[in-house]
Amino acid sequence: MDAIESQGGGVIALFGPTGVGKTAIAVALAELLRARGEDPVAVSADALQVYSGLETLTGVASPAQRSALEHRLVSFLPLDATFSVGQYAGLAHAEIDGLLESGRRPIVVGGTGLYLRAALAELNLRPPPPQGAREHWTSELELHGAPALHALLARRAAWAAEGIDPNDRQRVVRALELLDAGELEPPGDGDQLWSTELRHPTLLAGLTMEREQLYALIDARIEEMLAAGVREEVRRAHAAGASSTARKALGFQELLAEDVASMKRRTHNYARRQLTWMRKLAGVRVIDVTGRAALAVAEEILDCGPS
Repeated sequence: MDAIESQGGGVIALFGPTGVGKTAIAVALAELLRARGEDPVAVSADALQVYSGLETLTGVASPAQRSALEHRLVSFLPLDATFSVGQYAGLAHAEIDGLLESGRRPIVVGGTGLYLRAALAELNLRPPPPQGAREHWTSELELHGAPALHALLARRAAWAAEGIDPNDRQRVVRALELLDAGELEPPGDGDQLWSTELRHPTLLAGLTMEREQLYALIDARIEEMLAAGVREEVRRAHAAGASSTARKALGFQELLAEDVASMKRRTHNYARRQLTWMRKLAGVRVIDVTGRAALAVAEEILDCGPS
């Protein structure tokens, strides 16, 4: 019996940095699973691929890839809608549970670490901020900028600031909101976010790549996005009143400012943070995909033995 079959037909989850080839590997996995008589479906665990109208910028699976493998939780939300990990968790749990109950195989594909964990586990997610807190910190953000607020957060709670990029406007504001509400506490040894407890048996593969090759692929991908009209896509989204969460998509603000170099630098930095997150995931099987075909990687994933 193959290793994945021994887990009772549970969930396969893929995590890795942007540009590493998660979607292509998911499609290859689907091909192998169908050859075994299974019926796979991809469930996206990405914070920004939920928006309809930002498919090029957020790297949603291409029409050809979606023909080869059904993808859920992509391109279903209007651009002016806000969205949270709590909302996502409910949708992801319903999708995964429904697929398993109908005898299908969920392949959770994610580059947003928190969304991946929310899909696979039961997390006690933070409540909405107290009334007026968001407006206060948003005003402070506009007056002083994200780095200044990040410095304030570091003075008040250094442990909270460590894991947040100083330019990540949304996460800096959210952390300050929770700190004011007394709901932000230092993580303990048993931090729920990194626990081994999952909702279903799961084979979690973490995809990595030699750093310089990854950066080269990221830069080439951005050039392909530019050729595909991503500037125009972002301008349309801006004109349509894209929400604060939609505007968090990597490159949104940089493309509005015609600063492609900054977009590339920020994407490199984000890839590093994704790799750091991946190393913390309990039970992850790290697979180096440097120079390898998607099908070969998919075969290795299915051959993974038990933890």
